[in-house]
Amino acid sequence: MKQQTGRCQCGKIKYSLREDKVISGHHCHCKDCQRTTGSGKATILFIAKKYIDLKGQLKFFESKGTSGSNVRRGFCPNCGSGVLSYSKQLSHILFLKAGTLDDSSWVKIDSNFFTKSANNWDDVDKSIKCFDANPGFMFGLKTLFKSF
Repeated sequence: MKQQTGRCQCGKIKYSLREDKVISGHHCHCKDCQRTTGSGKATILFIAKKYIDLKGQLKFFESKGTSGSNVRRGFCPNCGSGVLSYSKQLSHILFLKAGTLDDSSWVKIDSNFFTKSANNWDDVDKSIKCFDANPGFMFGLKTLFKSF
């Protein structure tokens, strides 16, 4: 039950969570994640909202995600660091940006999403499960059950 911490670049947004409450870790290669990270993918950890203690006030930007859901992306209003996002249709599951962790050495990545839009300069890790697009209903159902 190790406590993990993280923050935005300037430190105005901080959070803590219990490592054992993380549901799963993923690389998302969708175009939205590419644009919001300025990179080839977003590395995200799924965690139930009730298991993260957030200090500071995020600013949110909402857009229609690649899979059609309404995605709210939270970032620091001071430094602009993306910290987390979530789908409005499943708002109790947060997608925490793994790069904001103070120590990410414990993170395990389970799968890749939206591999069809991955760039050749940011290869997909084919040693883990890969989904061409969003993983689908059964994956979402498993995530939902693990969040309670």
